[in-house]
Amino acid sequence: MGVAVKVDVYGGYHSPWVQAVLLALHDKGIEHSVRQVPPLQSLKQWGVLMPAVSIDGGPWQVESSHILVKLGFEQISDRDLQAVTGAWQGVVHRADNPLRFFAAFARAGDRSPSLLKRCYRNFLRSFIPLYMFVLLNLAKRIRKLKAPKNFADQYLFWEQALASSDGPFLDGAAPGARDFLLFGVIQCHSSIPVPALIPLQHDERLAGIRGWIAAMHERLHGYAYLYSGGRFEPRKPEPVTADPLQLGVFYLGLTTMFAMFPVTLPLVFLLMRKIKR
Repeated sequence: MGVAVKVDVYGGYHSPWVQAVLLALHDKGIEHSVRQVPPLQSLKQWGVLMPAVSIDGGPWQVESSHILVKLGFEQISDRDLQAVTGAWQGVVHRADNPLRFFAAFARAGDRSPSLLKRCYRNFLRSFIPLYMFVLLNLAKRIRKLKAPKNFADQYLFWEQALASSDGPFLDGAAPGARDFLLFGVIQCHSSIPVPALIPLQHDERLAGIRGWIAAMHERLHGYAYLYSGGRFEPRKPEPVTADPLQLGVFYLGLTTMFAMFPVTLPLVFLLMRKIKR
């Protein structure tokens, strides 16, 4: 970006669009902090929509593809952005197993150096998976989303794009916005495994994708939120699990959210209305 900047990020590690921003920040070596509880300004305007990013204390902004442009990457085309979103098919299956779903969020603890901040953020962030769980189940039942006949088909566009690239990444010798957005989707499928993960690992038509994942693993050495690290070669360390105190506070918060369901459920629907898409 030319000068040193400080970036504040709101969002959960299980979101592909949050992952895209965090991956780009890591790749550029830009100093940043991450919170999993929305800041008040963002909450008022967009509800729990993530990611939200503030650069050098400026206004919070959303939409990962636009944020990547702010970070110095070229704008992704509408066609490619649609193909990235298409590669996200199967996400509703994350909620098929409620215990696994909530346990995955519990393990993604807060990384603040302050014990007090870690505790209250873990308590409050328990609302986010409740919100997501309701949202995913509504998508399955109301929008009647159907799984494709073969989940591998949604990656063939990118397999062809990699075949025509002049480097190991979609954008050539170094990763660009397309790489980070698509790799964010890979992290999403890996963090709470869904059927779409299986062809990524085994389908013979996706050898190029797996080679690209390997290149991204090597490029992003030391990235703290690499859920694909334990599922693709070369193997890399997966995110550190929250400590017992954080887990306990999170589950206390989750129990409270369910106990207050007559309040929290209407709040979920109220916050959903703030999202236009």
